[in-house]
Amino acid sequence: MLRILSMGRKPQKNDSLPGSLDMLILRTLSRRALHGYGIVQFIQQSSDHELLVEEGSLYPALQRLELNGWIEGEWGVTPNNRRARIYKITAAGRKQLEVERRKYAKLTLAIGRVMEAE
Repeated sequence: MLRILSMGRKPQKNDSLPGSLDMLILRTLSRRALHGYGIVQFIQQSSDHELLVEEGSLYPALQRLELNGWIEGEWGVTPNNRRARIYKITAAGRKQLEVERRKYAKLTLAIGRVMEAE
């Protein structure tokens, strides 16, 4: 589950858009290959701690993305010398990220129009 943190930093009910977790993971991996914890940390830090990815949602999403051929995972060693699955985006994943980016842009534009309507 992707949680949006409130000003008091308590996780709120999942009000995220469907598919946004996949898009965020693909975007994160478009920067560099990472293990699961690294993906969570990047999303949290780059969102200024407004987004929290729960472990129970991350790993099913990674499996789904891998089954779709959008990412690849292989066993490796982290900088902390721990064995972990390291994920990287594929060419198909980069194409899918662009599709998701366009859909997100259209959706946010449409929401913006509604919010500004008189």
